[in-house]
Amino acid sequence: QVQLVESGGGLVQPGGSLRLSCAASGLTFSSYGMSWYRQVPGKERELVAYISSDGGSTNYADSMKGRFTISRDNTKNAVYLQMNSLKPEDTAVYYCKAARVVRGSGYAYWGQGTQVTVSS
Repeated sequence: QVQLVESGGGLVQPGGSLRLSCAASGLTFSSYGMSWYRQVPGKERELVAYISSDGGSTNYADSMKGRFTISRDNTKNAVYLQMNSLKPEDTAVYYCKAARVVRGSGYAYWGQGTQVTVSS
């Protein structure tokens, strides 16, 4: 079955950096667009960044542009999120998502999430 496993979260001081990883298995990874989302209690899950299946296209939420970088390694079935200049408002559970559309049908899978806490 499909598994997405996030890692790399933790506690970091404001201005610090973290690199999240998401390891995928059970799917043809190179066929899926990959995204990072985040969620805080009481709020909707929001898109952080997206990378196309071949890594040639990326998109970021406005508040993350210039601070976060999404990348992927299709040889390792992994997607990454480098987060720099972290702020307390970046505190959230971060999830990776794999998605593709095949003949009009959408397929999406989520990881279990990893907690990121930005605090002094």
